Amino acid sequence: MSALHNTFGGPQGLRVTLFGASHEPTVGVTLEGLPAGIDLHPDDFEPDLARRRSGAPGTTARREADIPHFSGGMLECKDGSFVTSGQPLTITFDNQDIRPQDYEPFKFHPRPGHADFTAAVKYGVEATSGGGIFSGRMTLPLVAAGVLAKRLIAPIRVEARLIEVGGIPATDEAGVTAALEQAQADGDSLGGIVECICSDVPVGLGEPFFDSLESLLSHAMFSIPGIRGIEFGDGFAAARKRGSEHNDRFIDATGRTATNGAGGINGGISNGNPIVFRVAVKPTATIARPQETFDFAAREMRPLAAGGRHDTCFALRVPPVVEALTALCLAQ
Repeated sequence: MSALHNTFGGPQGLRVTLFGASHEPTVGVTLEGLPAGIDLHPDDFEPDLARRRSGAPGTTARREADIPHFSGGMLECKDGSFVTSGQPLTITFDNQDIRPQDYEPFKFHPRPGHADFTAAVKYGVEATSGGGIFSGRMTLPLVAAGVLAKRLIAPIRVEARLIEVGGIPATDEAGVTAALEQAQADGDSLGGIVECICSDVPVGLGEPFFDSLESLLSHAMFSIPGIRGIEFGDGFAAARKRGSEHNDRFIDATGRTATNGAGGINGGISNGNPIVFRVAVKPTATIARPQETFDFAAREMRPLAAGGRHDTCFALRVPPVVEALTALCLAQ
């Protein structure tokens, strides 16, 4: 069996390590390389954590308080505020609403589209902890890490929003609601598209070829469970344009351009315009609708109707996760 590696970042700069599992006692993250003196308060995490939290229509029935607990890496000042100390900071979250028994059926009858099979073959991990380290629950500590990363990259601002659910524009609230309700009634799921815009980005981030800014951001985005694609600026639409249509003409001495078909990146390097990209989020893999799939214990094809509590559309909760990974990438 192989050892599991779950660290983002190199020996220099910010280094992020995830630990725990979806239906184990805790999930958490350790951040190394944080500079000392960053103002911080536990309440600062709540806005982004709330955006990721379940409860809205189309999200899982699982309810967690998502209260962060801190160890090391922070100093309390006389006025009650906190600052980072420069030491590694660990943030943990308790898993309280857990039901690992829901995952027993997947031990030998792995879910289509999930990591049950690959995890068992590579690591010997059985699907009895809600997907374990492969679960969308692991995006919770990533969002917490992103709160710190956003402080590091200021004045750069990172904002992500859902723009499409199941092929329906997110602005069509009635259409989205109806699609979510129908998918749920069918025991099925939906995907979505999230757009991210980074403002006030300086010229010069990234390198040509292997460490291009697109390469690094793509690496970060595909760290999010369920991401199926990414495009920058005009994206795939650029293939259907002429150069005269896709090129971004400079309009002033700062490098500002009339359009942003390149998504703020030229030659792998930020050009000073907003970085714009979109990610495709797949439909939630675990669905109640029966699917004929191989049972490794019975050695035959059998129907699998997955029980438990799962998002009809996980994309609804992905925007703060995209922001977090983007900020962590830029903080490198």
